Amino acid sequence: MIKDTYGRELHDLRVSVTDRCNFRCQFCMPENQDYEFYSRSEILTFEEIERIVRVSTKLGVRKVRITGGEPLVRKHIENLIHLLSHVDGLHDISMTTNGFLLSQKAKLLKDAGLKRITVSFHSLKDEVFSKVVGKDVKVSDILKGIETAIDVGFHPVKVNVCVVRGLNDSEVLDIAKFFKSMGVVVRFIEFMDVGNINGWSLERVVSAKDIVNIISKEFDIEPVEKSYRGEVADRYRYKDDGLEFGVISSITQPFCGDCNRLRLTADGKLLTCLFATDGYDIKRLIRSGASDEKLQEFIRGVWQSRKDRYSEERLEKIRRGEILRKVEMFKVGG
Repeated sequence: MIKDTYGRELHDLRVSVTDRCNFRCQFCMPENQDYEFYSRSEILTFEEIERIVRVSTKLGVRKVRITGGEPLVRKHIENLIHLLSHVDGLHDISMTTNGFLLSQKAKLLKDAGLKRITVSFHSLKDEVFSKVVGKDVKVSDILKGIETAIDVGFHPVKVNVCVVRGLNDSEVLDIAKFFKSMGVVVRFIEFMDVGNINGWSLERVVSAKDIVNIISKEFDIEPVEKSYRGEVADRYRYKDDGLEFGVISSITQPFCGDCNRLRLTADGKLLTCLFATDGYDIKRLIRSGASDEKLQEFIRGVWQSRKDRYSEERLEKIRRGEILRKVEMFKVGG
């Protein structure tokens, strides 16, 4: 294991496979913006991604999560999963998706070796869901993808719900009840200021504490101990059936001190924080013929010099009026 300047070990790698998406979510890629996407030649090949992952496992990476944009719009994404499933030392391969294409892809992903899947979910109401994602979408289409994932053997399937005041905060309890009945684990996420274009403000944040209070008024729940250092969600268990839900409190209760994640963008940049302003170009090394040893030393150097703790510094930066040009969410990969 290698450690950064705060003693945090490298353990997880988030891999963005595309900056493109079939939605225009308010939290990430709002409508009516001019977006410039990477050309095909700029994006890492599956073989290049597999090589970076393989080298990273030598430094302590044990878990990889595939993200986007929307990863399921990348053609033959199951081929990448197959490659990664044969990397020695990699214990877990997961994916976060908007779920729109999941009913078509779930079995292919499962057969290729994907271990876990998480679906971003915004509302039980078609009109609210469509407003969030910037296109007409029926909630039933997303639920079909979730049900298909369950049917092909993913367990547990999780859903991520970004809670925004005035948008979907009135549905917290309804969403909790709905997915509890399905045996699906929900993680409620505080609205975060990732990137620069998602209209974030502190007033729109619903705290994790408030979310837990809403659910506890209806259900008897108890906290669950974290299962490993760096786990971002605070977990709770329903006492009646043992199913869990979680809350992620990046705004009100930052967890930078345990963050063990490195991020790889689709165009081959390493980012050491979800709120990064820039990245480190590992693609340049790969395409110039660098050896695995050179790649390993590059990653080691990036991590060992890491000193990010943006979430712990956020409120002070806001008070000082600092404006940071952070990498946008659809480029970072969540």
